[in-house]
Amino acid sequence: MSYGENRVYKKIEVIGISATSVEGAIQAAVSRAHESLEKISWFEVQEIRGHVNDDGKIAEYQVVLKVAFQLL
Repeated sequence: MSYGENRVYKKIEVIGISATSVEGAIQAAVSRAHESLEKISWFEVQEIRGHVNDDGKIAEYQVVLKVAFQLL
């Protein structure tokens, strides 16, 4: 299928979590979705949040994504 042909996508919501970075949380979500779904095409960041530990340090980053995959 070439890029110019008609395509249809479905979007789902996933949440990625990382102890190190926002980018790590995004990659975790996309990588896991890729294991379960075929033809993942793009993502949208919906929310960024995190958890703060008792020392006032960031304990984890949480990113809510919409991931789109092509319907075959």
